[in-house]
Amino acid sequence: MQRIRAAVDRTLEWLVIALMGVMVLNVLWQVFTRFVLRDPSSYTEELARYLLIWVGLIGAGYAASQKMHLAIDILTMRLSGKSRSLAEMFIYLCTFLFALLIMVIGGMRLVNLTLTLNQISAALQIKLGYVYLALPLSGLIIMFYAGWFFAEQLRMLFDGKAMPNSNR
Repeated sequence: MQRIRAAVDRTLEWLVIALMGVMVLNVLWQVFTRFVLRDPSSYTEELARYLLIWVGLIGAGYAASQKMHLAIDILTMRLSGKSRSLAEMFIYLCTFLFALLIMVIGGMRLVNLTLTLNQISAALQIKLGYVYLALPLSGLIIMFYAGWFFAEQLRMLFDGKAMPNSNR
């Protein structure tokens, strides 16, 4: 099971790096064509916008995997032992449900709707449903890690290794 997580981690790392690299090259090309060639490229602004959506959402999944996401942990930092583990399990459960209901189910409805309506982007002429696929994909990634961390906490509870009062 650890190998699966390591493979998902590596895949996300490289995907975010590749998306960022393409976005940097795209923006450099946009600046070059606009200010040096004085003939701005017609697709670069739209591509940068869509790449930013993908980087942000896939990056959110990667941040969840590293527990680097935004968190208000004032309560969990004051707890220790079993109560801290239970609080963290509740947080992971809420995260899982949010990702499932809002990101995956809602995201798939958005993707389906835009593909059904055949919405096409103005400059790139691609179906917007493909752009919006980042939302349910990110939701699946966040669900994977929320489930992983929930199971980890559960295993620690059963093994009697509840988390001490310290930083994650």
